[in-house]
Amino acid sequence: MLRVMVTCCLLLMSLGAKAATESTMSLLDNRFRVDPTIEQITFVIYRAESSQPVVLVRPDGKKYYSWRNADNVRWYEESSMDIISIDNPMPGPWQAVGKVSPKNNIKLLSHLVLKTGNFPNRLYQSEHIKFTARLSSDGKPLVLRDFLDRVKLKVTFTKFVENEDTLVKEARPIPMVMGEFADDGEGLDEIPGDGVFTVALPVDIEPGKYRVRITSGNGVFLRAQEQEVLVYPSPISTTFIQSRKEGKPHSVVVSGEQGMIEPGTLAVHIEHKAPDEYVYYEQGQAGTDEMKVPLTINYNGELGIYSWFGKVFANDASTKRPLMFPIQEHTYSVVEEIDLAESRRLQEAALAEQKKLEEEQRILEQREADRQKNMIIIGVGNVVAILLGLLIWFVIRKIKAKKQAMPEMQLQAPKK
Repeated sequence: MLRVMVTCCLLLMSLGAKAATESTMSLLDNRFRVDPTIEQITFVIYRAESSQPVVLVRPDGKKYYSWRNADNVRWYEESSMDIISIDNPMPGPWQAVGKVSPKNNIKLLSHLVLKTGNFPNRLYQSEHIKFTARLSSDGKPLVLRDFLDRVKLKVTFTKFVENEDTLVKEARPIPMVMGEFADDGEGLDEIPGDGVFTVALPVDIEPGKYRVRITSGNGVFLRAQEQEVLVYPSPISTTFIQSRKEGKPHSVVVSGEQGMIEPGTLAVHIEHKAPDEYVYYEQGQAGTDEMKVPLTINYNGELGIYSWFGKVFANDASTKRPLMFPIQEHTYSVVEEIDLAESRRLQEAALAEQKKLEEEQRILEQREADRQKNMIIIGVGNVVAILLGLLIWFVIRKIKAKKQAMPEMQLQAPKK
């Protein structure tokens, strides 16, 4: 009986060793099969840190490299990961050759689909909207964290131009990245890692017609959805009236444009920060059928620099769509009151002093000009006097020379 039990134990140990060996070989073999129905597949391959990218071998033996592959292959690599996307992959057994990590092995993502909602046909300049996108694989939400962190979903706005594709590259409008999606559970994103990407999109562009593209691209996964939208001027105006009298509050008035904002839907939140960092909150909402929200901010006369900002909530008049507009930060200063009479006296004194200095400078400049003029006259006079003296001397000398020469000529005249 004991012999039978020992034999059974040895047999079980042998089978376990064989199973472990096959499992290890399977991991080291790095083989995976692609179904004939798959039109696009992405391989997420984990490998040893700082190792070379894997070599991907097709069922027919053809090899793909990170630095050399076919047009239907896109390759993204990191120090310990390869993400390879292939359009219309060959059905059959594939193999990855390299230092593949047995801990994580290889993940296959097929039938990747990007789904998004539709943008409103009418957007408003400076509004912020919440927009979501979803990724799925084989009809199920994609929750592979390592892949999602590298998808990089983004929204771009491009100025609308008719027949854009027919223009040369230099003449085409440049896309503007307006926001990037996140699936991190922060901001407007609800649940981290659930495959639902969220962006708080700021429409900070000039009014006009645009092409909006929602794209994802990490070098291997490329998807795009496009829509045309109109951006209208902001229907919200904000007025701040600063108080100059201690105890009298500042005033903020937020107004909505008739026909754009649904009456009675305005709601405003203001945060006011004092020089000592104390924050004062003020909120209000419009009454029924009203288009304005007046608010007050306390003023105690304390000197320093103040700031305020906030948010405006409303509904679109035609579609009832909820709207949110941020109020950008504004600053203002409170300084000591100025004695106008004393200030005017000092200003007049400074102006008189300036005129006096200007007059003294003018007199000095005139004197210098007169001195230079006199020097020039004296110099010219001296030159003329010297020239005249030389001329007179030369004439006198000529006359004397002529007189001395005449007697000699008479003495030498022939006798008659």
